[in-house]
Amino acid sequence: MRIGIFTDTYPPYINGVSTSIVMLQHALEKLGHEVFVVTVNPENMKYQFDDHNKVIRIPGVPIGIYDYRLTGIYPLRAIETIKKWNLDIIHSHTEFGIGTFARIMAKQLDIPLVHTYHTMYEDYVHYVTKGYFQRSSKKIVEYLTKFYCDKTATELIVPTKKTYDLFKQKYKYDRNVHIVPTGIEVERFYREQFHEKEIMELRKKLGIRSNEDVILFVGRLGEEKNVNTLIEAHVSITRTNPNTKLLIVGTGPDLDNFKDLARKYGVTKDVIFAGRVPWEEVPKYYQVATLFATASKTETQGLTVIEAMAASLPVVAYDDEAFRDVVIDSLNGHLFQTKKGYKDAVRDILDHPETYEKMCRQARITADQHSSKYFAEQVLDVYRTALKGNPIPKDRTFLGKMKDVAKKGFYGK
Repeated sequence: MRIGIFTDTYPPYINGVSTSIVMLQHALEKLGHEVFVVTVNPENMKYQFDDHNKVIRIPGVPIGIYDYRLTGIYPLRAIETIKKWNLDIIHSHTEFGIGTFARIMAKQLDIPLVHTYHTMYEDYVHYVTKGYFQRSSKKIVEYLTKFYCDKTATELIVPTKKTYDLFKQKYKYDRNVHIVPTGIEVERFYREQFHEKEIMELRKKLGIRSNEDVILFVGRLGEEKNVNTLIEAHVSITRTNPNTKLLIVGTGPDLDNFKDLARKYGVTKDVIFAGRVPWEEVPKYYQVATLFATASKTETQGLTVIEAMAASLPVVAYDDEAFRDVVIDSLNGHLFQTKKGYKDAVRDILDHPETYEKMCRQARITADQHSSKYFAEQVLDVYRTALKGNPIPKDRTFLGKMKDVAKKGFYGK
């Protein structure tokens, strides 16, 4: 199968969506399919085509939300190249800019469009409105999201029941919604992938002693991530568990605000801001941690939770639908609803070594259920559903290759 992935976030820009797309791309290729990518040029206003890696980068302008750039909806220079790809299906991962282009190309090429909804946009409009017209802005976002998914997508993928309920209950979406939890390349985070020496070197670099426990957060540093809860609670945690550090990996518009908050509460020695970390280095940071924590209420799934579990870390997460299918209370971590609940959950893990070891083992087992291969196979099932009304022509030159793949059990039955 020849698959076109259209996305406005892709390496070198790193976030949860970008990571999931690269993982899906690699997993699909391992299963014998060809993957082509259309994305944004994050660095300048130039058009780029990487023929070897099958990636088109389209110029885009910054929109004021992190490092996101918005492209034109019909970049002429890319069209002829995309036509030559001879795609069977387009899989879009954004509703606007590149997403609109995906919709247009799917219609022009007369092929199905599968769409994955990644972002709860209503929780992010404040970056654009700066606090004004919040209610009307959210209504506009709701309308545009419904229009894109309802009017243009052949099949819709969402990562969790939380997002499924958003479409079915709030948006009244009356077409297929496939719940496909995003997988990760879990092997990247396995403890056995790292030497003890390199882990100790990283701890030394971060100023963490060998006898100190580490609570880890990885993610964008924006107000919607609720990192302030972790910092404020750490004041109390260090009173009962003094050898405990809070390690925050990532950057974002509220980085300075969170640093100021740590200074305000007098915990600058106990809260470590590691800043932006290269994608390939991120797994190592999980290895220095004792447990992973997040107080975010805006996730559609929360891939960092699965990454942490792949690294055999128990997780303490806010009791949100996005986490309930992964974090099983008292089995591989704890869910909390209040700041006190968070502190109690952390202490319960730190103060009970036997329970901690059991949680570590169960976390690894849970993560293995979210492997990239299993995720890709589920996505392929959605592709096949979309193609039922729009089958691949039999005269395609790559049909022989597809048959070879099928014989190996990777495509079709």
